[in-house]
Amino acid sequence: MTTPGDDRPAATTPATGDQWVIGHGHQRAVITEVGATLRSFTLHDRSVVSGFAEDAWSHGGRGQVLAPWPNRLGDGAYSFQGVTAQAPINEMGRHNAIHGLVRWSPWRMVSRAQNRVSMACVLHPSPAYPFTLGLEIEYRLGRTGLTVTTDAQNLGDGDLPFGLGFHPYLTVGTPKVDVTRLRLAARKRLVLDDRGLPAGAAPTEGSEFDFAQGRPVGQTTLDTAFGGLVRDDDGRARIELDHPDGTSGVTLWVDERFGWIMAYTGDTLPEPERRTALAIEPMTCPPDALRTGEDLVVLAPGARWTGAWGISPRQPG
Repeated sequence: MTTPGDDRPAATTPATGDQWVIGHGHQRAVITEVGATLRSFTLHDRSVVSGFAEDAWSHGGRGQVLAPWPNRLGDGAYSFQGVTAQAPINEMGRHNAIHGLVRWSPWRMVSRAQNRVSMACVLHPSPAYPFTLGLEIEYRLGRTGLTVTTDAQNLGDGDLPFGLGFHPYLTVGTPKVDVTRLRLAARKRLVLDDRGLPAGAAPTEGSEFDFAQGRPVGQTTLDTAFGGLVRDDDGRARIELDHPDGTSGVTLWVDERFGWIMAYTGDTLPEPERRTALAIEPMTCPPDALRTGEDLVVLAPGARWTGAWGISPRQPG
């Protein structure tokens, strides 16, 4: 609002609501009120994730939280313990419901410090998800990078099904992902039909989807769910991206609660975003899990679930 004689422009609200900035050393991240979205993450002046501007909103899922299911849900319809549900179809051409229900919702900031912020929301019963799910997500920057911890709780009086994913686009500064070196050790991938829904599984070893030893992405098109993740002694699976000249790199890690990684080269994005960053998406379950039940989390009334993943940028030079 302006006062008479005041020609300054009226203040505007960012497209994604309040912007929560956290920092540690030379690291800086911005999390938004809308969707508890990771809008940006930088080390020095280098982007670690390919995000979006403050006056924009997330396209292509950039940085979004995917709950209570990640990826695609065929026809948006499912049943659980005799309860039927119908989610809105928002991938029209394939007649799927995609990426859950919370990514466009306002989240409440519940606590913050210089290097961390916690955001919360409650999904109340609806035709798309007739259950009551509480979610709280903490973004924390530290010496090793960004750690994202999610606490989920069943706030209702019956069991509920639950899946979770995140959608960061990682970048090491290459103009296209083709020359980016990717190491992703997984024993299998899902074979997807023309709607992007699982139609089977295939081993990755020896195929064009075998990135276990690390190699350039090349011309490979990825919109691929990887399972059977190979884990280190600490139980974490690590996916590494490196610049071809070795000057920068980033590692995304997931704990045991995240059994799947979706890798997406962005071939279906509009230019100029196409194949400019690689989405590495931690998921607790594969696509269509609310219908297939594969790796679906079931929470009893009052039960809680906690899982973590993170992004560790490597210093240039």
